[in-house]
Amino acid sequence: MAQVMFLRNAWAGAAFCLALLAADWRYLGYGLGGAALGAGGARLLGVARDRVDAGLEGFNCCLFALCCAVVLGAGRLSTVLLAAGGALVVTVVTAAVARLLRVGHLPPLTVPHCLMASAVTVAAPAYRRIWPHGDALAALPRAASGPAGLRPGELWRGFFRTMGQVFFLDEWYAGALVLAGVFVAGRVAGLVACAGGATGLLTAWALGVPAERIADGTAACSAVLVALALCGVFLTATRRTLLYALLGAATATAVTPAVAALLAPSGGHPFTWPFVLTTLAFLAAARSFPHLTVPAAPAGSRMPTWRKVPE
Repeated sequence: MAQVMFLRNAWAGAAFCLALLAADWRYLGYGLGGAALGAGGARLLGVARDRVDAGLEGFNCCLFALCCAVVLGAGRLSTVLLAAGGALVVTVVTAAVARLLRVGHLPPLTVPHCLMASAVTVAAPAYRRIWPHGDALAALPRAASGPAGLRPGELWRGFFRTMGQVFFLDEWYAGALVLAGVFVAGRVAGLVACAGGATGLLTAWALGVPAERIADGTAACSAVLVALALCGVFLTATRRTLLYALLGAATATAVTPAVAALLAPSGGHPFTWPFVLTTLAFLAAARSFPHLTVPAAPAGSRMPTWRKVPE
């Protein structure tokens, strides 16, 4: 669970479980079930035990199961079965993506989750027993509408919701628990997450994103992940990499509407594609910048340099 936010810390994972429970007890079941199936499937297929123990084989499955619960309805048997079967497929996709990206020495990030989640949202309307909505959610891209101004109460709630939207959670208090979990893993990690979220919100406001999307956290959630990835996980946490990471956070926020527009014909769910595309581009580019290229950890290990709590 903790590896969703690049953390190898069981207490952080427990805090994320509390966040899911606070939002809906069924979300906790989907998240834990997906992570367990992913880890178990990886072990059965012979994946190295250290990867499984580190949580690297379960976080994509966790996110996919949560996606099914949110998009298809958590209380439906068909959703449970699809989430369980899909979690096992995500394990296979994870291995395939990791092997393909290994050529460029890049990490798989949440690419397996994004691929499966996008496939499900595209295909689900074709299956009556799976799709809970009357009509497909497909739509043509439209210009933004609605006020762009934010009241103070919407701003701080939007900040916490930005954290929670990484797990598809709408409640601000669930997002506060997610942020608390990041701080459990390390003070610097928590501060980087805060900086990334704040940068994303500021970028969204400056570009005129409707206040509703800023307040619900969907406009800037990818910015949090980009900041963590580029400052402390795949690049050593320094002042230079922090600025680089915040540039990436702003970029991911600006890219989010473009991804949503491209995916509008299939329901318009960007998932974490903005984070994936931005992070891979910035990591590949970092090799050209000598002051940024001291790695924080091997691409497959996701061991942050700011992690202070012992395992």
